[in-house]
Amino acid sequence: MKPTINTLRRGLFAVALLISSASCSDFLEETDLSNFTTDNYFTRPQHATSAVNSAYEFLKTTTGGGFNGAPWMMLEFATGLANTELGQAQNSIFVRNLVNTSDNEYGRVYWVSSYKGIGNANLVIAKVPGIQMDEVAKKKVLGEARFLRALYYFNLVRIFGKVPLITEPVELTSQTLYPEQATEEAVYKQIEADLVEAEAAGLPLTDASGRVSAGAVKSLLSSVYLTMAGFPLQKGAEYYKKAADKAAEVIKAGSFSLFPSYDDLHNPARKNVGENIFMVQFATNIQPSGWQTSIIPYNQGISAYSDETGAIFANKEFVESYEKGDLRAQEKQFYYRTYTLSNDRNTTVDLGGYYIYKHFDTQAHLVTSNSDLNWPMIRFAEVLLTYAEAANEASGPSAEVYDAVNRIRSRAKLPNLANLTKEQLREAIWKERWHELSFENKTWFDMVRLRKAFNVTTKTFENYVGHKFSYGPVLKERELLFPIPTAEIRNNSKLKQNAGY
Repeated sequence: MKPTINTLRRGLFAVALLISSASCSDFLEETDLSNFTTDNYFTRPQHATSAVNSAYEFLKTTTGGGFNGAPWMMLEFATGLANTELGQAQNSIFVRNLVNTSDNEYGRVYWVSSYKGIGNANLVIAKVPGIQMDEVAKKKVLGEARFLRALYYFNLVRIFGKVPLITEPVELTSQTLYPEQATEEAVYKQIEADLVEAEAAGLPLTDASGRVSAGAVKSLLSSVYLTMAGFPLQKGAEYYKKAADKAAEVIKAGSFSLFPSYDDLHNPARKNVGENIFMVQFATNIQPSGWQTSIIPYNQGISAYSDETGAIFANKEFVESYEKGDLRAQEKQFYYRTYTLSNDRNTTVDLGGYYIYKHFDTQAHLVTSNSDLNWPMIRFAEVLLTYAEAANEASGPSAEVYDAVNRIRSRAKLPNLANLTKEQLREAIWKERWHELSFENKTWFDMVRLRKAFNVTTKTFENYVGHKFSYGPVLKERELLFPIPTAEIRNNSKLKQNAGY
């Protein structure tokens, strides 16, 4: 056995490292009952809850900020629509300039945290059925675990393509310790199966505590079907219809709605309710969110935070690509370019760029330097746009399609779309996705499944491969995926690096 365990294997049995399956009997005549193992831990209902909680935990890992940037930025810089003032954040700059390598720490964090979350979900799915507990509660715990496993795999397969597909707990003696890569088709098949089972788990339609809800399951399934309809699987009309049908279930349920104000998107009092279908959970003074220092300009003295890193902000050309009169592009809606000074709140300064306001915690910057915001994973706005796109692709323009997309435009103070051809409506909906879901880790995924990129100058869509960013770099075919981290390739000879890296 090698003296160190590679990051993939650490992820696949993260919980097993905490509740080791190794026995103490070789060293002691009696086993220490306080030493939890996978054999003696899963015995009480509380163990089911704590185990599934551990599967949620790794959703947090890719968010954050600081002087080295953060992994969530990888998916934003890959769009060509983001900029940075942080010269030492090489991981960001390599992605932004399309000179990324397999040594990028952002990619490694996505890989490791996803497999740790999967490893914990696998333990729940394998061990919780044996616990003596209320069967309804047990079914819900298993539904949560299957949703989370599906979500982690959905990210992995879109970011890295062919990835190991592990659905059982892994130990040091497991045959899957050095797993082979599964086809993308196989990974999506497992994702779909997990979500279908989670959908039947009896979860509540909404959950203000932030746990997985039936609404979250249906919403994610609609997104999965939309992706399967496009690249790389190209399942087409059948899956566009599946995506539309599942999104329609969420819409017609009537339990979710658009916030009347964009301010609600970053209001801690509105976490897990209304438009927020599923979020990564944070809590001020307990486990505060960490990206605030990254979305403020570099050392301009506007914040209660001592670190002001300028790690990520929107390209000027992208913000100016919004339609004239679009509320989202106006000051302190989705973006901001002015703010008051921390040592004189009566003085407002022009910051010289378009910084991200939809993730901005006002109270933290003004007073506490301790953010209470959650990270949005699924918003009702995305479900509306998924329905509009999928239904239009499946059967063309309809009153329902127009209603879904125009609800987004109405809030943005834009005129309703009407009397468009299927092709015209398609691009209009794509544009709404780019503008509404910006800087929420959605746009790059849309670019890859559509093989399209948005030209901020012409305000039209063009082929992904060959698309030139407004600041010069040109997308190549290799940028349809990120590279598998170097450490994984070195530690597992069965893994094959993605083309071009």
